[in-house]
Amino acid sequence: MSGRAQLMWDERVTGYDFGPGHPMDPMRLSLTRELVRAFGLDPALRVVAAPPAGESTLALVHDADYVAAVRRASAEPAAVPVSYEAYASYGLGTDDNPVFPRMHETAALIAGQSVGAAEAVWGGEAAHAVNFAGGLHHAMPGSAAGFCVYNDAALAVARLLELGAERVAYVDVDVHHGDGVQTAFWDDPRVLTISLHEHPRTLFPQTGWPEETGGPAAEGGAVNVALPAGTGDAGWLRAFHAVVPELLAAFGPQVLVSQHGADTHIEDPLAHLAVSLDAQRAVAEACHALAHEHAGGRWVALGGGGYAVTDVVPRTWTHLVAIAAGVPVAPESPVPEEWRHQVYARTRHPAPLRMTDGCEPRWTGFEEAGYDPADRLDQAILATRRAVFPLHGLLP
Repeated sequence: MSGRAQLMWDERVTGYDFGPGHPMDPMRLSLTRELVRAFGLDPALRVVAAPPAGESTLALVHDADYVAAVRRASAEPAAVPVSYEAYASYGLGTDDNPVFPRMHETAALIAGQSVGAAEAVWGGEAAHAVNFAGGLHHAMPGSAAGFCVYNDAALAVARLLELGAERVAYVDVDVHHGDGVQTAFWDDPRVLTISLHEHPRTLFPQTGWPEETGGPAAEGGAVNVALPAGTGDAGWLRAFHAVVPELLAAFGPQVLVSQHGADTHIEDPLAHLAVSLDAQRAVAEACHALAHEHAGGRWVALGGGGYAVTDVVPRTWTHLVAIAAGVPVAPESPVPEEWRHQVYARTRHPAPLRMTDGCEPRWTGFEEAGYDPADRLDQAILATRRAVFPLHGLLP
């Protein structure tokens, strides 16, 4: 293993653009890339552009007729409204997933970066690999969903299995349930999927209940922590540390794939958690440490949701890249002036001044400090532990 981190980047991923007014603004990708450059992180990275995922790779997760439908819609986007019913069954042409030119090519390119990251880490070309354009975890085998066309996260896991991995752990801290990845590996005992997300009663996709624990051949292979709306730093970190480390220790993954959607942030317009940039950074650091502790250091880190396009997403994912590169950015660091000028020029809004929200994330351990059976957060944690821990030989 070279020890050097790999950043997957191809400028063309910014073509993943659902159009004006859509929350999935590709500017969040280009601004993140520019902030990584502004912090001088490139010398600590191997920056690589992988080829798009081809038909055989997409077929590891997606149905052939769905891929064909995406191709057709991409080639003739103007025809989609006319044939709406035919495309709607594939989740295309909807408000969430409007069709845009070259949609297939761009989505396959993003998927290719995550697959390339998995190949580099498994093959020892890199200790860690990051694709912050990825993490499109809602796409199902036969349909688009939730701004996601191809499920690059599931494809990365599937490629690891194809290469010979026997145990892959997937940890998803996006505010939305990682439903597409869970579906792809629901009955596969080689994969452990863990998702921490806002409770399905209050947020899309209305799945991810603690009782969802995997299929008959993989009981305990799906883990869901459904957090109450309004959960902040202390509760979010408490839940993460009360569930993830013990399960990874019991499962013993050979690779850790993590999804770092930034939409848990208090400023995100599409959800209802109250997490800070500083807590998001703390979870990225925790995933890094857990990869070294339980997966031989093999870590594939992906982006995901996040719709506070200038204030939150670029800073969160720059922290993620820096942690993977082994040169973490101190939270108190000022945001480079040239990047702030670029943000103002593109948006006419001021950029944040520092790489912190000014918070000091702290939490109390679930087992060490005890739990409150009347507390909604502790109820959520305990529901997950009761549903899953015994299936791994652990006490709830």
